[in-house]
Amino acid sequence: MKKIAVFTSGGDAPGMNACIRSVVRSAIYHGIEVYGARYGYNGLIEGDIFKLKSYSVSNILQRGGTILKSARSKEFFTKEGRAKAYKQIQAKGIEGIVAIGGDGTFTGANLFNEEYGVPIIGAPGTIDNDLYGSDSTIGFDTAVNTALEAIDKIRDTANSHDRVFFVEVMGKHSGYIGIQTGIGGGAELVMVPELSTTIDDVLNTLKQGRDRDKTSSIIIVSEGDEQGNAIEIAAKVAKQLPDLDIRVSTLGHIQRGGAPTAFDRILASRLGIAAVEGLLNGQKNCMVGIVNNEMKYTNFKLAISKSKPLNPELLKLVEILSI
Repeated sequence: MKKIAVFTSGGDAPGMNACIRSVVRSAIYHGIEVYGARYGYNGLIEGDIFKLKSYSVSNILQRGGTILKSARSKEFFTKEGRAKAYKQIQAKGIEGIVAIGGDGTFTGANLFNEEYGVPIIGAPGTIDNDLYGSDSTIGFDTAVNTALEAIDKIRDTANSHDRVFFVEVMGKHSGYIGIQTGIGGGAELVMVPELSTTIDDVLNTLKQGRDRDKTSSIIIVSEGDEQGNAIEIAAKVAKQLPDLDIRVSTLGHIQRGGAPTAFDRILASRLGIAAVEGLLNGQKNCMVGIVNNEMKYTNFKLAISKSKPLNPELLKLVEILSI
């Protein structure tokens, strides 16, 4: 293998730049030409593919976002779009691809490999931490720490005014950010998609806290909770407990930005090197991840489809520590 390409796709995640840097420099280390594609699969389709040198990735390790830009490509999910992409990489002589992204990125990579046999290895870049085959995904640790910083500040004003805050964090289908920020932020309750938490559960938690002379509370809500978003849940609670001073904070896209933590920088660097070396060793159509501190390669279909359950011990921690 003499030429490979790398791109980022889907939602951005802190640490993607560290992974790009790792892919580029490890490829050069092994004597491989490496190309970058802008805006994910759109770059492959449009031929927006350019050669990267070692200096191309200087001074990006600490930067959030992605220097290659990112996008979600509807065209790539058509046969015509994938045919265009294959023609472009053939013209460049590209023999393998490292795709940095989440489940949508890997769904597209799996289709591309099945149709054209292009070796592709994915590096899991998503703040949701919802991909099977890696204990942590690039950007997750940074997103949790960003959310925690905000929750610590919210806690100050909650205590000062004896308020109940419903704080919404990201996670449409995964409660990993919710549960970690709940524990780290000392939340009284965490509502995540994986658990069926009723409004009565919320009411009981707040009533019990009041009986123990708690004057303020923090409820963490993952955006994909079955009861609705934080605003909707807070409105339901306010109807039942109108005497409470309730506020809502939706953290939103601040969780995607910012300088990656040391953990994410190191994780991304390890995964980038492992992706390149995997291509050299004949791996394809799979995601590279770290499980119990060991490098693992997991088939795309399995990484996307198999559920990654929350650790029940973490859920128990919230219940015990909120007393």
